[in-house]
Amino acid sequence: MTLGRKKPGGLLLVGFRLPILLYRLHLGWILGERFLLLTHIGRESGLSRRTVLEVVGRKPSTGAYLVVSAFGKKADWFLNISRHPDVTIKVKRRSMPVRARQLPETDGVRALLDYAKRHPVAFREMSRLFTGKPFQPTAESCRRFIQSRPIVAFEPYHDK
Repeated sequence: MTLGRKKPGGLLLVGFRLPILLYRLHLGWILGERFLLLTHIGRESGLSRRTVLEVVGRKPSTGAYLVVSAFGKKADWFLNISRHPDVTIKVKRRSMPVRARQLPETDGVRALLDYAKRHPVAFREMSRLFTGKPFQPTAESCRRFIQSRPIVAFEPYHDK
């Protein structure tokens, strides 16, 4: 089964939503820095929404957390942050206000290649899950992947 063509449902959706429960129970720290809880505003409802996303990288120079929109540019959270980029993330026990922005392709490819080096099994399984087949961690395959699944940086606000 490949994802990315349609949104998950049934047990798969339950599996994707379970980490939110961990954060609600103040147990999000169990997920470490590999995942974050994104709190964003619904683009149509204006209501607060929550999504747990896997962190694929960090930018030490800015403290930004990088995530992939695995369901592409049509993912609800991606559409919401495109309309309302000022959001909050929680990593472990720390919440912080951040601004979301899509990374340029070159930076996205670099981030995904770095992720593949640090987590080769997760990279292989992610590519299999979302495209139907595992692919090699090359610049070209990463470029093709992020053309339909952008990488977003959540950049903390810094005092000037």
